[in-house]
Amino acid sequence: QVQLVESGGGLVQAGGSLRLSCAASGRTFSRYTMAWFRQAPGKEREFVVGISWSGGITYYSDSVKGRFTISRDNAKNTVYVQMNSLKPEDTAVYYCAARADWRIGTNVYEYSYWGQGTQVTVSS
Repeated sequence: QVQLVESGGGLVQAGGSLRLSCAASGRTFSRYTMAWFRQAPGKEREFVVGISWSGGITYYSDSVKGRFTISRDNAKNTVYVQMNSLKPEDTAVYYCAARADWRIGTNVYEYSYWGQGTQVTVSS
């Protein structure tokens, strides 16, 4: 069982930056692939970025590639996403997710554990 708690969301102007954090409970954090998804009003939840157990493999959606950077600190049971050059279309609730698999999935159904979400709003 893994519990996830996101933090770091907020309001930022276009072109600005935010760093989201996701703190996980449990002693086997290093055995979980982690990912960030987001959901804008009226839209389906979509994959943003994922990171493998060790952090050696990452995968980004085309919409954030080159602007977002995911990382993890297994000693702190925390995964981060640094979001730069933010755009109004990045506005959404961002969710942290975990799956007990070495592969980075891009679908919601592939993840068993979810955080409560943190709001990111980018003003133009």
